[in-house]
Amino acid sequence: MGWKPMPVQAVRWAFLGVFFAATALAAAAPATVPVPDSYPLATDVRLGGDGAQTRFVMDLDRKIDLHVFTLADPYRLVLDTPQVTFQLPPHAGENGRGLIKAFRFGLVMPGGSRMVFDLTKPVRVDKAFVVNAAAGEPARLVLDLVPTDRESYLRNVALQEKFARSEPPPAAAPPPLSGDPRPLVALDPGHGGIDTGTKAPNGECEKDIVLDFAKRLRERIEKSGKYRVLMTRTDDTFVPLADRVHIARAAGAALFISIHADFLPRREGDAEGATVYTLSDTPSDPQAARVAEEENHADVIAGVNLKDEPDDVAGILLDLAQRETKTFSLQFAQKLVGDLKATTRLHKDPIRSAGFRVLRAPDVPSVLVELGYVSNKHDLQALDSDGWRDRTADSIAAAIGDYFATHLAGTRAGAN
Repeated sequence: MGWKPMPVQAVRWAFLGVFFAATALAAAAPATVPVPDSYPLATDVRLGGDGAQTRFVMDLDRKIDLHVFTLADPYRLVLDTPQVTFQLPPHAGENGRGLIKAFRFGLVMPGGSRMVFDLTKPVRVDKAFVVNAAAGEPARLVLDLVPTDRESYLRNVALQEKFARSEPPPAAAPPPLSGDPRPLVALDPGHGGIDTGTKAPNGECEKDIVLDFAKRLRERIEKSGKYRVLMTRTDDTFVPLADRVHIARAAGAALFISIHADFLPRREGDAEGATVYTLSDTPSDPQAARVAEEENHADVIAGVNLKDEPDDVAGILLDLAQRETKTFSLQFAQKLVGDLKATTRLHKDPIRSAGFRVLRAPDVPSVLVELGYVSNKHDLQALDSDGWRDRTADSIAAAIGDYFATHLAGTRAGAN
C-alpha cells in the first residue's frame, strides 16, 4: 500500500503525542541528535501548460508515495508526501503558470512534507503519479490539472472531508508534564516548516529569526531556575495555530509568548520598532487588524482546513475566565514594554490589540511580540545581530520575572 497521511485532526493529535514524548525525554537526550540524511531529495521543479491544462513536475532522487486533496475558499491543492529534503532553485514557487498562481513547500509534521498550490480557479486532478529514475533521468513527480466548475470542486472537497471523518477518533490528549510547581512559560516561535512567514530583503525567513530568538530566550528563562519553559516548536516544523494554543493549555502554562517579526507593505509607510499585542475582539487600530489577519492566515498557507477548529478555542472571548486572563495579559504587556525600552527601539504605539487566534487560550495570559519590521533597514540590522538578540532576550526574561513576582505575590495575598 502507498503512504497515506492521517486526517487533519488525527495528524494534530499525533503531533501532540510526539511533541510531549519528545519534551519529556529532552533532559536525558544527548546534546547533539543526528539528523537522518536518507530522506528523498527534491532538486528541481517546472510548470508548463496554460489555463486549459497545467502540468507540475518535480525532480527527485528516488520514487516516493503521494496523496493529493483539495481545499476551498481559497482554492488550494495540497500534496502530502513522506519527509522530503527540498533543494529547489531560489524563488521556486513564487511565480505560477496556468491554473497555478504559486506554490510553497516544507515540513508539515515530523516525517511528513507538504506542498500547497494556490489555484486560479477550481480544478480537477487529471493525473498524479511518480515515475522511477531511468536512462540517466531522475525520478519525477507529475501533477496534471484541468479546470472544473465550482459545484463539482466543492462536491469533491465534501467527499474528502466525509472520508476523513469516517476514520477512527484521535486518542485522548496527553496529560500535563510533571508535577514541578514552578510556573511554566510557553514560547511560541511563529510559523515554521511550510509556512516561512515574512521574508526579509536579504532572504532570511521570519520562521528562522524567531526560532533562534526563542531558543536564546529559553536559555535565559531556564538559567534563573525559577521557571520551566515549553516551546511549541524547536525545529523547522509547521504547527497549526490551534495546536499551539492546545500545547500550552495541556501542559498547564502560566504564560504564553508568541514571537514574530513583521513586514510592513510599502503603502503603509516605514514604521519601525517592537510591538506587543494582546487579544481583543475589536482591533486597536487598522494596522493591528492587518497584522492579526496575516498571522491568522498561517493555517491557510499550510493547507489546513479551518473547519476542523476545536470548539474550545472558538467563541470563548466573553467568558469570565477570559476577562481575567485579558487583564493579566495586559499587565504583562505593560511590564514587557517597560523592560524592552531599555534595550531596543519600540514602535510609536508599542501596546496594541487585535483578534489573534494564537492568543485565544481562555485561561493562559498571552501576548504576541513583534520583534521588529524586517522591511525596515534599521530593524533588520538589529534582528540580524547576535548582540541585539541577546540583549532583547535578556529584557523579555526580566519582564517575565517582574510579572511573576507581582502576579504570584498577588495570588498568595488573595489566598490569605
